[in-house]
Amino acid sequence: MDLIATVERVPAHAMPQLAYTLHNSLTAWEHGPFALVVLATLIATGAWYLRADWRLAARGRAWSRWRTVAFLAGLVAVDLALQSPIASYTSTFFQAHIIQHLLLMVVAPPLLALGAPSTLLLQTASRSAKQRWLRALHSTPFAVVSHPITVWALYYGAMYMFFLTPAVGFSMSHMALMDAINVAFLLGATLFWWPTIGIDPVPRWRMGYGARILNLFIGVPVETWLGIALMNESRSTARSDAAMYTLASIHSGGSLLWIFSELASAGAILPIFVQWMRSEDRKAARADAALDAREAELSASFVVHASDGVGGLVSRWEASLRAPVEPAWNPSGSRTPQAEPAPPA
Repeated sequence: MDLIATVERVPAHAMPQLAYTLHNSLTAWEHGPFALVVLATLIATGAWYLRADWRLAARGRAWSRWRTVAFLAGLVAVDLALQSPIASYTSTFFQAHIIQHLLLMVVAPPLLALGAPSTLLLQTASRSAKQRWLRALHSTPFAVVSHPITVWALYYGAMYMFFLTPAVGFSMSHMALMDAINVAFLLGATLFWWPTIGIDPVPRWRMGYGARILNLFIGVPVETWLGIALMNESRSTARSDAAMYTLASIHSGGSLLWIFSELASAGAILPIFVQWMRSEDRKAARADAALDAREAELSASFVVHASDGVGGLVSRWEASLRAPVEPAWNPSGSRTPQAEPAPPA
């Protein structure tokens, strides 16, 4: 009982406590207005993506099926985070809150980025829609919000401010605010993973392969410190910050955050490194092809002249500067090339 934090009376606008049972784990889906809006938005987004994919195929242009699978999987991850029993359990178990956080910040965004929705939109949308989207991407507000410093603050800074302050307890007592924070987490993570995955280019703040890997490496200790801080949460701090959670639940959630965030970072570094190596191979192949073409061009600029008296391998411009050899006089009235004297016997 010493590890159980005091559970205060749940306000009317907060989520009710939910016991962990198999029945609840299968059936306790959210059906409130926010959850239904999320579901409708995800269905509409998925329908747009599939329709754009089919429209591109009708033009005879193939779209990678793996991009489609990744994008749809990202939409499913968002729905699991905000509507499934995982969302319902967040009122009782801090572990569920961490799982929701991981789905919104390290699972769904990279999957959505792998789907390259911006590229698909620019290849299939109408001219006016393309122009509006490009104006948004090149606008000053987007440049500010997508700046690396802003993105780091939205991604890493927001996690510290939320999990290590009374914000988590206050938000769980005011679910409208919690819903808005979850959307902000998703958007901030999308801005983080968009340039990190790098399939859809981000105007003004493009990152090379080395910068992407460095960006993930720098985040490793940041996520580690947050997980360790939660694992070392004291009972008095837990009661003031998140009274609806037990101290054991907070410690367990901190370990989940530490382990799975590091696994996500390591899992993202590997494919980026593979992309980097393939990009270098393509650059080397293009350089070799250009060098071969240059050598072929230089070789074609040399010709062998055997009938004009010059002989030997000379360049075309050298041959054009040399005077032609005057042919010898033939008594029959025609000029014929002078025969070379026979060698002495």
